[in-house]
Order: sequence, then C-alpha cells, then structure tokens
Amino acid sequence: MTRLRLSIVMCTYNGAAYLQQQLDSLLAQTCLPDEIVMSDDGSTDASQPILQAFAERARGLGIAVQLWSNPNNLGYVENFSKALQQATGDVLFLCDQDDVWRPDKLALMVARFDSDPKLLLLHSDARLVDAQGDSLQCSLFDALRLTSDEKQAIHDGRAFDIVLRRSFVTGATAALRRELVEMALPVARDWIHDEWLTAVAAAFGLVDFIDEPLIDYRQHDANQIGMRRRTLMMKWHDLLLSRGQMLIAEAKRWQRLEDFLGQAGGNSNLAAQARHRRTHFEQRVAIGRLPRYRRLLPILREARAGSYRRYGTGGRSMLRDLLRHD
Repeated sequence: MTRLRLSIVMCTYNGAAYLQQQLDSLLAQTCLPDEIVMSDDGSTDASQPILQAFAERARGLGIAVQLWSNPNNLGYVENFSKALQQATGDVLFLCDQDDVWRPDKLALMVARFDSDPKLLLLHSDARLVDAQGDSLQCSLFDALRLTSDEKQAIHDGRAFDIVLRRSFVTGATAALRRELVEMALPVARDWIHDEWLTAVAAAFGLVDFIDEPLIDYRQHDANQIGMRRRTLMMKWHDLLLSRGQMLIAEAKRWQRLEDFLGQAGGNSNLAAQARHRRTHFEQRVAIGRLPRYRRLLPILREARAGSYRRYGTGGRSMLRDLLRHD
C-alpha cells in the first residue's frame, strides 16, 4: 500500500505571541508531515520572521515548505481556502496559529485514514486551555455539549443528521482528504470553511472523530473563534436575544447548501433535508414577527413536525422563539 502523503495547512495573522510553541509542536510529531503550507494574512507583528526561521528548520528535516504572504488581508476563511488549494498531500491537517498539538496527533489520525478509504474528514476532541496554556478543566466536546447519541450517530455514518442540527467540527482539530478540497471549494458565501467542509464531507462520504484531546485549544482575547463552557446566566440571556436576522441568514446559508447538493449530483434525499431545514428557519423568522401571544400555535405545529428536535435544541429552541425580541 502506498503511504499517504501528509500536509499541514497553517494560517496566521498577527499570531507571534503563541506561534512559536505551536510550530515547535509540529516538528515534535512522532510522524512528521511531508509538507507544511503556511499562509500569512498580512501580519504586522513578528509572525513572518518567525515563520521564515521555522521554514528553514523544517526544510532541514526534509519537510517541503510553502510559505505565502498575502499582500492584502483575505480573512481567515479565504486564507484557509487558498492554503488548502496549495497543499499537495493526500491528507491535509488544518492548523491554527495559537494551539499546541499532542505529539501523536498525526500518527493517530493518519492511521484512521489508512484503515478507511471512505473517510473524508476526521476530527478530535481538544483540551481547552487559557492564554498561558493552563487547563480550563473542560474539553472541547464538553463545551460543545456533544451528546452520546450524537457521537454514536457520527460513528454510525450518520453525520449529516448532526450537521442538520448544529456545528460540531472545529477546524483546528480536523484533517481531510484532498479530494474533499477539490469537491467542496470554493466555500459557499456566509459559511465558515470548517462547517462547509464538514457538511460536504457528510453528504458525500464519511465524517468521524477520535474521542481524545489531540490538541491544546488555546482560549484568549484574540481568538477568531473561541469556545467556552456556558453559564446559566449566559443561557438565560441567550433565550431573550433578538434572532430574526440570524435566522434569516441561516435560511440563506442552507439555501446555498441545498443548491450545491442539487448541482453536485449528490443524494437527492439530502438536498430535500437541507430544504426542509431551510423552510423550518423561514417558519421561525415568521414566528418571531408575531406578537408573543400568537406564537404558541405555530411553535407547536413546528414541534409536532419534529423540526425543533431535528434542526435545533428542541424545547430550548421553542422557548427561545416564544420569548425572543425581533
């Protein structure tokens, strides 16, 4: 069997404060990558000199390195999209600038790709740490409230059922086959790259996870996207938030996935499921425009159809629609 070539794809932007520790962890892997692609999005701190020095170290170990510097800031979605398209490996590992990888991360994940040719995307749990690298006593899956039923559905090859409900893959923990890049890019408008790649992977192949923390996922004030365990007060305020524009945007996002699935010749049943999710969110937009005393019956109709359970958090989503201000 031909050995899979491995590429790490890292995007940076003004990440000098934590970058060196992450770069060191890449070269401490028990299974070194064949290639590292680094795309800096116009940093104005010391990131670029750090990357240049690292590139020389990596090349000295026989690792091919591509180092790009964008003349104009693209934003993290476009920067990752560009970097993924430059990578030449068979399996591509997404890499953030401020985390730290466990030494056996590449070895464990590539073994899974070796053992299952249908696997398109694999992700893992992570240890949440603060800016100093100290544990926050919470794992990523705990913070995401990923349930045992959801985990089992993913292991059973039903990841699209979970995609319909919510996001569950964090790009910093993910690896994917290059075929997925060729299939999924460009990322549809208003989608985040890891969410889009997960949706497409779940529609056309298998998504799975390793239920172990393979990275330290650093939480700090400069995170593009972070993760925290939510308090009861945060949950209560969340129930009262205005969500009309968010629901409109979500319906438009799922229209784009529905269109993609139809045009890509995928499973027509999945396109129908995407359409059903979209219409549920359109119904929720309409509910939010009603006076509160008129919301209960349409909420109950959506609940009877199973839509709140299938595409949201069940009773919490219902209560949110009943209480929120739009």
